[in-house]
Amino acid sequence: MTIIKSLTLGVLTAVTFHAAFASDHSMSAKASASMSSANSASNDMTDGEVKKIDKSTNKITLKHGDIKNLDMPGMTMVFKIKDPAALDTLKAGDKVKFRAEKADGAIVVTEIQVAK
Repeated sequence: MTIIKSLTLGVLTAVTFHAAFASDHSMSAKASASMSSANSASNDMTDGEVKKIDKSTNKITLKHGDIKNLDMPGMTMVFKIKDPAALDTLKAGDKVKFRAEKADGAIVVTEIQVAK
């Protein structure tokens, strides 16, 4: 009878250890994925230069490098801007970092900041 108790205790210990390890590993994987996502988000910013601002249409012309998340090569093009107030902080010639995304059939600048 003591052998059965010992085996049962051993099995329960192993199961408990495995469950705790799997839970801890799962949390580590989630934290790692979250950090990877944060790094990816910062890498989604594209370098550019403001060529023209049109506040009447809420558009900005940018000469930019490759926009990786859109699989777009570098070029000069006109973008809609999500937050028109951002245009008040920019001027032609500013070096910027920006994020662009497809929305409603257009490519929209969703975030932009003067490069440091």
